[in-house]
Amino acid sequence: MKTLLNKIETELIIKNSRFINELFICESQSDARELIKSQKDKYQDASHVCHAFVIGKDAEVLGMSDAGEPSGTAGRPMLDVLKGSGITNILLTVTRYFGGTLLGTGGLVKAYGDCAKSVIEKAFADNATEELVEKKDFSFSCDYATYETIKRQLKDFTIYEMKEEYADCVTLKAKILADQVETFSTMIKNVTNGKVDL
Repeated sequence: MKTLLNKIETELIIKNSRFINELFICESQSDARELIKSQKDKYQDASHVCHAFVIGKDAEVLGMSDAGEPSGTAGRPMLDVLKGSGITNILLTVTRYFGGTLLGTGGLVKAYGDCAKSVIEKAFADNATEELVEKKDFSFSCDYATYETIKRQLKDFTIYEMKEEYADCVTLKAKILADQVETFSTMIKNVTNGKVDL
């Protein structure tokens, strides 16, 4: 299984209808609900904001909505493409601005399927995916000198989404590969003589 590294967007014009296709990183159903709500708020003037999502380590949580399109013509073809992509923890919204020409049920199924394919193809073309690995959040705070010492050791670990905050002390927030947590924790204890809590 793969995961997405950043949001991907494509746009298609099909028989004068405009389709805006946006693929988001989404790790839970509550994330999905929030993203869908914000997309509907953002595109209040659109004819439809349809969605499909695939979530979970084994892509076991699935969801979709035709959002007013005829039943089975939008959510299902989008979800089928997502399921076949090998990517999990993703939400796709396809926002349609109706262009005056009816596509018919077959035309809609093809259009929404093509929208999903275009955004998945772009994700792979942009190298915006990576293998799914379990990561753990961590944070710690320490003085500047200690942080410099710890920072030299960080290259030995696989760290993601590092955020450094500089104030009276330095606070580091990031994610680390789950199977490196114990070794990392030991390194922090050793380097700081047990003064810094992970």
